[in-house]
Parts: sequence; C-alpha cells; structure tokens
Amino acid sequence: MLTVTQNVEYQGGYAVTRTGGARKPFPFLISTMLAGAYIGIADVFMFTAAGPMKEAGDPWAPLVGGLVFGIGLILCVFAGGELATSAMMTFTIGGARKSITWAKGVGVLLFMLVGNLLGSIVLAYLVHLSGVLGPETAGGAMLAAAFARGIMCNVLVCLAIWCVTRSTSEVAKMIAMAWCLAAFVTSGFEHVVANMTTFALGIFEGVDGGTLAAAARNILIVGAGNIVGGAVFVALAYLAAHKIEAGAAEARAEQE
Repeated sequence: MLTVTQNVEYQGGYAVTRTGGARKPFPFLISTMLAGAYIGIADVFMFTAAGPMKEAGDPWAPLVGGLVFGIGLILCVFAGGELATSAMMTFTIGGARKSITWAKGVGVLLFMLVGNLLGSIVLAYLVHLSGVLGPETAGGAMLAAAFARGIMCNVLVCLAIWCVTRSTSEVAKMIAMAWCLAAFVTSGFEHVVANMTTFALGIFEGVDGGTLAAAARNILIVGAGNIVGGAVFVALAYLAAHKIEAGAAEARAEQE
C-alpha cells in the first residue's frame, strides 16, 4: 500500500496524465461520456433495485440503493472513463503541487463535466425509450423523490478513489469503492454526474419538477458542493496531513 505522501505524489502526477488526455479532444470527450453513462447505469440500477422497496415502505431501501450504486465507479475505474468528480481532488493536488496549472485543471474539469452531461443524457434517453422507469413504475416513483435531495457526496467519492490509488489489491479497491458509494447513497447525498442522469430521466418521463431550470439549479449547487468536498476535504486535507509522515521519519532518524 502507498503511504499518504506517496499517494499525494501519485495524484500530482496523475493530474498531468488526466489533463494531458484532453490534448486529444474527441477521444477524451468519448471517455467522459462513458463515465457519465456508467454513473447513469448505477443511477438506474439504484432506482430499479430500491424503488419497489421504497414504495412498500421498506426501511432497507436506502441501504440496498447504496449497495448497488457502486457499480458506477467500479466501471469508471476498471472499464475506463473520465469522471469529473474524482478529478476535483486530483486536479487540486496537481495545482497545489504545480504539476499542472490551475487554469489547465479548471479548463479540463469543465470539459469533463460537459462530456459527463452528454453521456448522462444519452443513457437517460435510452432508458426512457426502454420504459423501465416510467411514471407508473416503482423506480419511477423513487426517481421523482430524488429531486428533493440536496447534500454533497464527493468526500466519499474522492475517498474511494484515494483508497483505490493507495491499494495494490484489486479486491480491496472494489470493496473500498462499493462501501464508500453505499455510504453516500444510503445517506441521501448527491452526486452531480448522477444527478445529470436523474434530471434527464425526470424531464423525459415528465416527472413533476423535472425542468431544465430545476436541473441547471441543482447541478450548479450540487457541483459546487462536490468541488468543495473533493478539493477541500480530501485533496487539501491530505496535502496537509501527509507531512506527518515526514515528521515521523525525522523522529525515527533521530532515534537511530
């Protein structure tokens, strides 16, 4: 397992890799759209799995929804896809360590958000055509309730990615992602890319409150919260915290 300091260094280098990918705009756009679609798949999985339980008043519905949502981040990591919310942490570390410029980080992040949005809309439209989340279904009813949620989740998403890059075990990586995402979904936190699919589905299905204005307002507010969660509470926190390892190394050296 990487130390915290090694992981900070890894994330700084990874920021160069991720922003460098944007030099090939069309392939990078496809990768961001895939990530948006993968989170959308997790969104649909959550609604269809937990929707009937929620409709029946089952108190286990939030936990079930959380347990199945992890497939989205697992697909992004193992299948490959550029997800904006994890980049909020990586680019902050890269900017702070000067491996990338802040302007480049912000520019690529905005590009990623646009691609994630496009992928989410395409996935949502395909699901709409399938009819699996129509207003008359239990999943559709849960979809309508999702419009009232407004809490950030990106601390847990970025912690999942942070744990993934520290670990060398594939099983450990999947467990970390699944449980971190289970925690945010079960708690009712909101993910800006997941909400892109949620609102697109709500608009396609004619859910009350499913308007472009409501979608824009939610995505802006949740997106800002996600940035604070990933950049401040994970990236900047570990940029400060990793220095204790240097202090520990100095203390050990003094004893030798």
